[in-house]
Amino acid sequence: MAQQTLARRALRWTIRALLVFLIGSILWVGLYRFVPPPVTATMLANAIDGRGITKDWMPLDEMSPNMARAAIAAEDGNFCTHHGFDFKAIQKAMESNFQGDRRIRGGSTISQQTAKNAFLWQNGGYLRKGLEAWFTVLIELLWPKQRIMEVYLNIAETGIGTYGANAGAMRYFRHDAARLTRAEAARIAAVLPLPKKREAISPSGFTRRYGDRIARRIGQVQRYGQDSCLK
Repeated sequence: MAQQTLARRALRWTIRALLVFLIGSILWVGLYRFVPPPVTATMLANAIDGRGITKDWMPLDEMSPNMARAAIAAEDGNFCTHHGFDFKAIQKAMESNFQGDRRIRGGSTISQQTAKNAFLWQNGGYLRKGLEAWFTVLIELLWPKQRIMEVYLNIAETGIGTYGANAGAMRYFRHDAARLTRAEAARIAAVLPLPKKREAISPSGFTRRYGDRIARRIGQVQRYGQDSCLK
């Protein structure tokens, strides 16, 4: 009897904890639809390491459209058509990695990266991946695509201790993100995967070549309407 009582109590507490998490996460995501995330786990971790936090929120409609197009060109060509997960991109990434390509490819969409950056932490294995999937579903349900892109471009790390396209533009080019040219936006997008190891000013090697490719793709994103959900 005692064991059965303990088991029932454990089940009740588990159900309560699950309900608190579900309701809390929905309210959290709902709040961030209207309120800019004040700080993220990545920002806090870097601040503890002494890197500081430099950010300057800019609404998407004030930002140069080149920046959103550069993000789509670099990170997620199907951003406007998928519902959070690009299964074709995931399959290609798995095939590429299985074949032993030197550069490990990921299949994360901008929605997934926004969920991770806004609500979670950078590492954590399967637990974090599972939570990332849940928050990705929530932001796709509760936010319009414009909001997803806006949050992504304002909290993504664009340099050591620097967050968001606007702060990145000020750091690298000495003007705000409203004036970003295609080349400048492409350079910031090229930095996003490894912001602690890449610089947008006078890039060399892979970063320079990657930035040049992104700049060329920006025209394609505009021409083929891959940014149509942001208009």
